[in-house]
Order: sequence, then structure tokens, then C-alpha cells
Amino acid sequence: MAILLFADHDNASLSDHSARALTAARQIGAEVDILIAGQGAAPAAEAASVLQGVRRVLLAEAGALAERLAEPCAALIVSLAGDYDTILAPATSSGKNVLPRVAALLDVMQVSEVTEVVAPDTFKRPIYAGNAVEVVQAPGSVRVLTIRSASFQPAETGAAAPITAIEMPEATALSSFRQNVLSHSDRPELSSAKIVVSGGRALGSKERFEEIINPLADKLGAAVGASRAAVDAGYAANDYQVGQTGKVVAPDLYIACGISGAIQHLAGMKDSRIIVAINSDAEAPIFQVADYGIVGDIFEVLPQMERAL
Repeated sequence: MAILLFADHDNASLSDHSARALTAARQIGAEVDILIAGQGAAPAAEAASVLQGVRRVLLAEAGALAERLAEPCAALIVSLAGDYDTILAPATSSGKNVLPRVAALLDVMQVSEVTEVVAPDTFKRPIYAGNAVEVVQAPGSVRVLTIRSASFQPAETGAAAPITAIEMPEATALSSFRQNVLSHSDRPELSSAKIVVSGGRALGSKERFEEIINPLADKLGAAVGASRAAVDAGYAANDYQVGQTGKVVAPDLYIACGISGAIQHLAGMKDSRIIVAINSDAEAPIFQVADYGIVGDIFEVLPQMERAL
């Protein structure tokens, strides 16, 4: 049973999400190839080759793949699909952009956000904002999956697997790259951070959000997150949003500050190893999933925590 993992990377390095998706792939079958599609992506290919359980790394480099646009990447994967019965990718923005196109071109059903491998053709995935778990069997000659990487441990490193260069097939230029506008921060990246400090609507303003949340996050070396309500109110940027319509995180420590705990938010963070909730409402739903809870005013509690640290 051969498996193709479409890796998430930035050409210079391999994303941690890819190492986690590899763990899921190895639970499906033993023969796993990793596809690195990009330009100048040899460093990412080398990082993928030393992951334990990789049979070989396929390196496709072309100008059309430099920004990993969905259409050329999908065309590349479809050209390779005949050699594999499972095609998967981490459920990142890249994976969720490319694999639905692959599934459509192959005319198969995609299984999205897999959190557990039950059998090579059977998977568990959350539905209804994580309030229920669906068991899906995907019969047929090929399966297309996206993997919720927070549910799997990253694969360990081992002996280097061979790297094979492959050609990019001709593809219609349905889209073109114009500009990348990236946010820059000295803090860890939210979706892979070990510690996350998140703020909610109770903070009241963008200024107070930054004055209260940022100092604690800086002391802990943590990433900053936010609830959808805080993002919608303009207290935090869109890429800070944690939840069903934001980023799914599973850090070692998640500190929820002034977040009530709507099911959409819980769907994005309830797999965190330790959850600390700080809220003035003792009946807030966030306390139902918290390991530790503080009923109090966040404007008093957070500065005290920062001073203690």
C-alpha cells in the first residue's frame, strides 16, 4: 500500500505539520513517499528525507511551483496518483487548498480533518464543531485525506531516505502569483507553538488586548491567540483567531483570558495538553474543559501572573 504525502514547507524548511502528517501516514501503511513541490526546495527535501519511515522523497522544482499555487500542485499530484492508493496532506491552508482539487480531478470523495486512523480505509474526523466524531470508511482505488496535525505526534528522525528529482507536467495557467503579504512577529507561530495565550471580547479594546495579553505572552515565550469575537471586534488580527473558522492548536499550555468558551472556539483548542481559564463568570463554558480555572478579573489576574513570572 503506497502513500503519497504532499508536504507543507516554505522551500527553505519543512513544516512541523508535515512531520505530524507522516505519523498518520505510517499508521495507514509502511510505504510512504513525501512530495516536495517548490523551487529552490532542496533544503526542505533534505529535512523530509531524514524523517523516520520515509521510503523516498520526490522533489519537483519549477517556476510554476515556487509559490505552491493550487492548480499546478494539483496537476503534479494527479500525474503521480497512479502509483498510490492514498494521497494525504496536513490540513494547513496549503493542504486544504490543493487536495480538494486533487479529489475533484480524481473524482473521489475527500476525507477532511482526520484525527485518528482506525484502519487503512477508515478514519475518524470531528463534526458539529467537534461535538461529535464521525467514522468514515473510504472504499475505492484511491483515498484523499487531509490530516489534523494537532492530533498526531511528529515523526522522529532516522536514516536519510533517497531524494528523487521528478519533472513538473504541463499545466494550464489558471492562476498566477502576484504578491505575498506576510505578518512578521518575534513570537512563535500560533499553530505550532508550545504555549498559547489567548484573549477574548472581555478585554474591551485593541489597546487593552495588547497591554494585558502581550506582556504575559512575552514572559512565557508564547504565541498570542484570540477568540472570533475579539477578532471581529478588531482587538486582534485575523491570523490570531483560534477556533473552528480559525486555527486549530494543541499546545502544551493554553491560557484562555476572558474567553467564555463557545463551541466554535473549543473546537480549535480543546486538544491542548493543559488548559488554564481565567474568567469573571464562574458559569462560563470554558471551565468545563479547563484543567485549572481562575474566577476573577483578567485585568487584575494577568498582571499578577506576569509579575510572579
